[in-house]
Amino acid sequence: MGRHNHRPDRGSGATRRDEPGRTREGRTVRLATDRGPDARHLSADPRVIAAAVAGIGAAAAGTLALGAYAPNSRVFGDVIGRGPRSSRTLYLTFDDGPNPTATASVLETLARERVAAGFFLVGEHVRRYPELARQVAAAAHEVGNHTQHHVKLHLLGPRRIRRELEDAHGAISAAVGRSPRAFRAPHGYRNPFVTAAARRLGYRVVGWTFGVWDSDRPGAEEIRRRVRVKASPGAIVLLHDGDGYDPAGDRSQTAAALPGVIRDARDAGYSFRPLAELLA
Repeated sequence: MGRHNHRPDRGSGATRRDEPGRTREGRTVRLATDRGPDARHLSADPRVIAAAVAGIGAAAAGTLALGAYAPNSRVFGDVIGRGPRSSRTLYLTFDDGPNPTATASVLETLARERVAAGFFLVGEHVRRYPELARQVAAAAHEVGNHTQHHVKLHLLGPRRIRRELEDAHGAISAAVGRSPRAFRAPHGYRNPFVTAAARRLGYRVVGWTFGVWDSDRPGAEEIRRRVRVKASPGAIVLLHDGDGYDPAGDRSQTAAALPGVIRDARDAGYSFRPLAELLA
């Protein structure tokens, strides 16, 4: 019977050794191990076990948070977060349109400057302004899915997520005459169900390299400055031609900043490439 006790029989040849470990806070702990011919048990102070469990839980929570909130995290699946760093190229993308004023202005600038971009459209805005969505597609820009109602997907279950993507897919396809190939989550927030829903529709998930908070309307010159200082080879730039929560929201500052954004980038030796290149 003694062979199953935590305290070994000193006469059995078993020895008691301390095993070093480390808590999440970095403090060294020692686990008492029974070693010997018949020893089978690991014993430890309950506080040590609690610290170890807490450390594992914190690590798991951190990983899940990274997957949910980091737009380019691959915790929940593949995502395109930037292009090749080998050349001075930039990829312009616009979220939350179409918008009754800003989208047309952005399209005019892109046409004049001969820049192809990516537009991630909100389904309910497309239903309201289908002609603008058609103009985006007709200009050979990449048209992507940005959900039907611009909701924060990481808090939703699989059925609602699937409906958000499928409804937007239907609205966009009906308006522009072709199916979107790319998906970007509002705010970049995701969970494992988002990946499954996107894969079901054949989408590539797209993040971004940097945004400039143009949706806060800091002024056209400030938007221009932020892009200029953050530009880096292969960057996918996030801008907004619409407001995800207001179909007629004011995005005039972004539209006004765009000519200067393009000029500054070219002056710095950058060229613009279509987002479509990264989806192949």
